Amino acid sequence: MKYLIGNCLKLFSFLVHIQPRKLQLFWGDVLAFLAFDVFQFRRKVTIANVRLAYPDKQESERIRIARGSYRNLGRALIEYSHLPFMTSEWVDKNFEFRGWEHINRALAQKQGVMLLTLHLGNGDLGMSALAKKGYPVNLISKHFRTQWLNDLWFGLRQKTGMRFIPEKKSSYQILRALKNNDAIVFVLDQFMGPPAGVSTIFFGKETGTAQGLAIFALRSHAPVIPAYTYREADGKCVVVFEAEIPVQQTEDHEADVSKMTQIYTSQLEKFVKKYPEQWMWLHRRWKTFEVR
Repeated sequence: MKYLIGNCLKLFSFLVHIQPRKLQLFWGDVLAFLAFDVFQFRRKVTIANVRLAYPDKQESERIRIARGSYRNLGRALIEYSHLPFMTSEWVDKNFEFRGWEHINRALAQKQGVMLLTLHLGNGDLGMSALAKKGYPVNLISKHFRTQWLNDLWFGLRQKTGMRFIPEKKSSYQILRALKNNDAIVFVLDQFMGPPAGVSTIFFGKETGTAQGLAIFALRSHAPVIPAYTYREADGKCVVVFEAEIPVQQTEDHEADVSKMTQIYTSQLEKFVKKYPEQWMWLHRRWKTFEVR
């Protein structure tokens, strides 16, 4: 059964992959319309999140941002069809990379590099494109409970050269990848409660953010490079690397972890403010952070 489903999905991906770019964007917008306006999947949650982040905006503007977020997600789903057929030439045609000097300077230190990123634009495809360009990219990711779906999902992205590190019990693999001078992707824009998360402020409201990046930055001193992907009006994806965020370390390790995690969270907030309609607002980012 899993082979039949896999082959059907590959055929569907190929049929989408060969279509003109404008038509691909159209299908993504259709998916967005169905999810937001017809079935209203997490619509109330999404608008409530935008309202919380932008209390001074008009409701019509909040709905515009929320609808744009769904449009971005719809287009991202369609863009996954490119994964089985991604080549370096295709990446050059459909992607633009800015700030190469930052990631290259970081890798030149031979300590590995940690990429601070978020669910903006199609960051997943952006990191796959980076791997296709020959960079050693490792993504820390959860796994699906359904094995055939897990194999299909990760198998498609591994064809681009992407490697994966499980979210749990991953310390050894992360440190080994850094020793090999690899890039490790930390997606830090989702809620994480204690003990794995620390209290942070995001858009002026308390939430919880995973502390793993701060812990490894303080322990390994590998450079942390902010990176994000956004989509231009014509559908072209732009991957941006920014300057290294220096580690601020004292003798109080716990305070240092909290401080650095807040610095990383604030950096991601800046990215969301640049392209609010391309961030994944449907996630319940502002759950109550309770220390037990």
